Amino acid sequence: MEQREFSVTLADYTITLTALQLGRDLFVSITGGDVPHIGTLTSYAKEGVLSLQQFPSHSGRVHKDNVLAERVLTTIKPYLQGNCVLTAGVHVDGITKEQIQASFTMVDQLAEKLAQWLKTEQIMTPLPQYKKS
Repeated sequence: MEQREFSVTLADYTITLTALQLGRDLFVSITGGDVPHIGTLTSYAKEGVLSLQQFPSHSGRVHKDNVLAERVLTTIKPYLQGNCVLTAGVHVDGITKEQIQASFTMVDQLAEKLAQWLKTEQIMTPLPQYKKS
């Protein structure tokens, strides 16, 4: 089981991406700002099926951190050997438009770092064996 962590800081805050390789599958956590949290859960099956869970936020709204997760997923999809689950939660108190724009730049940079790791990492996990009936 391999794990990597990458961080990028811009516009007075940091976003961190943690990736955990579980066999041929990949778990990714994208967090940052003043209050890291789990705002959304995005799952991608190798067969191409995408699903999304947005957790409740304030005032009846839902978190929109999936925008960040989907940017990462778009970059790493070609390098996935199995399924992928991404959680995302970045909150900056009093966030400005500049800081929102910076979040896209940061996750794009993080996605490139993750893609580079996935390209060079040799997954040596054997395929599961099942009992024959």
